[in-house]
Amino acid sequence: MSGQKIVPYLRLLRPHQWVKSVFVFVGLLFGHAWHNPLLLQNVLLVAASFALAASAVYVFNDLSDRERDREHPEKRHRPLASGTVSAAQALLLAGACLASALLLAHAASDTALLVVLCYVVLNLAYSMGLKHVVLLDVFIIAAGFMLRILAGTLGVGIAPSYWLLLCGLLLTLFLGFAKRRAELNALGVRGGRHRQVLDDYDPLLLDQLTGICAAGTIVGYSLYTVSPETVAMHGTASLIYTVPFVIYGIFRYLFLLHRRGGGGDPAMALLKDAHLLAAIGGWLVTVLVLLS
Repeated sequence: MSGQKIVPYLRLLRPHQWVKSVFVFVGLLFGHAWHNPLLLQNVLLVAASFALAASAVYVFNDLSDRERDREHPEKRHRPLASGTVSAAQALLLAGACLASALLLAHAASDTALLVVLCYVVLNLAYSMGLKHVVLLDVFIIAAGFMLRILAGTLGVGIAPSYWLLLCGLLLTLFLGFAKRRAELNALGVRGGRHRQVLDDYDPLLLDQLTGICAAGTIVGYSLYTVSPETVAMHGTASLIYTVPFVIYGIFRYLFLLHRRGGGGDPAMALLKDAHLLAAIGGWLVTVLVLLS
């Protein structure tokens, strides 16, 4: 198969979304487990498993949404919506990704396999109808990220921090509601023709929800950095100095959402915006220095 013929299949898999697998590494980072070769190997297996499972889910979702995607100014160019890839070809590709994902998860642990299966089942239920239920649709999106965190902790034998689970939930809810706000920005009154649930949202409601989740994320993470449990576990009270990176990253995301037409694709925003990359890079380097 020539390079040009492969491109539509790669687009269908959305490899840029694999960046979401970084959530799998949260436990490794804050559990001081990056020096353990076996744990590192298992976390890498889980991250690869989630990347492939996510691609399979995206294919199934695009397959069920291809008619509605044709109403979207950007999504109408997706391989299934444009007819570049057939439904049969898409199903074969999704099946191969799913089988590979389950094999990789099983190689890590039975618990990791169970978590990945839960992720797949939850997202299939989302594609088959739960995406039309207002508020629940965004909670399911957030659950996908939380399952990544659990797979990278419980799935490899690392005890998860309840503080980080809380921060992860609030952050992913923020990204989910921002995504819905971006869709309303792009589609306006035609939003319901592309995504039925958008008829139940309005800009004011979504602005309130994103604001609540953004504030909750900042406050929750700030409290985590200074909690006695955190200081005792990491042997430092200096994690508070990572908070400005978190605040700047969230504020930058809100700026992109409201002033630059962004927010519809968190992975793409991360990969393209230099300010977000700098904020996340600065946060990661500071955390590594403080925890080493």
